[in-house]
Amino acid sequence: MNSPASSGNSAPATATATDAEELVRKTLADVEAFMAPRLEAALRFSDEAAPRLVAAMKHVLLAPGKRLRPALALEAARTCGGTWEQAVPAAVAVEMIHAYSLVHDDLPAMDDDDLRRGLPTCHRAFDEATAILCGDALQPLAFQTLATGFPPETVGEACRVLAQAAGPEALVGGQADDLAAERGWIDDVTTQPADAQVAWMERIHRRKTGCLFLASLDLGCLAAGGDATSRQAFADYGRAFGLAFQIADDLLDAEGTEASMGKRVGKDAERGKLTFPTVIGNAASRSRAEQLATEAATALAIFGEPAAPLTALARWIVTRTS
Repeated sequence: MNSPASSGNSAPATATATDAEELVRKTLADVEAFMAPRLEAALRFSDEAAPRLVAAMKHVLLAPGKRLRPALALEAARTCGGTWEQAVPAAVAVEMIHAYSLVHDDLPAMDDDDLRRGLPTCHRAFDEATAILCGDALQPLAFQTLATGFPPETVGEACRVLAQAAGPEALVGGQADDLAAERGWIDDVTTQPADAQVAWMERIHRRKTGCLFLASLDLGCLAAGGDATSRQAFADYGRAFGLAFQIADDLLDAEGTEASMGKRVGKDAERGKLTFPTVIGNAASRSRAEQLATEAATALAIFGEPAAPLTALARWIVTRTS
């Protein structure tokens, strides 16, 4: 396993921070400052690119957000001995895939949302055709970013990791099953016992949400030359982190406000959609999320203090208010 390095990073090390919430706040602020110019640079094209398409891509990729997936990639690289700069291609690529998935999820044919990150969704700000093309453009651009940014010895594996996470068995497959359940294309899951409903939700969210968290961590680790032991530790962390994040997101949809979330809330309940709070209740959902956060933190114990930001992040996602 690579020994953690505390020097050579583009962002300052935060190992001396003691308050977890402040550590997360600082880490995410540093990530946003670090990523902003790099995301902008990734959207510089020749005159061959259609101006309206480029404007739509900028609208979604540069919109304010938590940048969780880039943060996971950057911090995974730093935690296993590399630097944030090494992980830039990974961080940019996963944010592009995330942005593309949001654009398509928001479309009228999918979730039909009007607000995303406090801004009009892409098809509202532009039009439906442009939004579809925007997503279509961001997806291959993510792989181009990996192909030109990773060294020859790992570029193939990096592209495989991201393709698998974004494909029919993961992100797209999870969305397809989510729609199938919502629209009655499969047997009604809501008639099954609660434990079967929970298992169904975990299966959906492990693919629809968790897979890209896992890919972010794995790509960051690969960028820093992490070994098999490191990759497994990040995989264990990512699985627990991803489900904890989704449960917390379900709670926020049930309890949060549009102003704090930057998107419409309560829509899951309106559609009769399965969520952890509707199946097992708010208190049990919160308890399960806290348990998963602890599991995530434990998975990174092998790294010691360098894993502090990721450990704090796992605990923060279950207490966040937006």
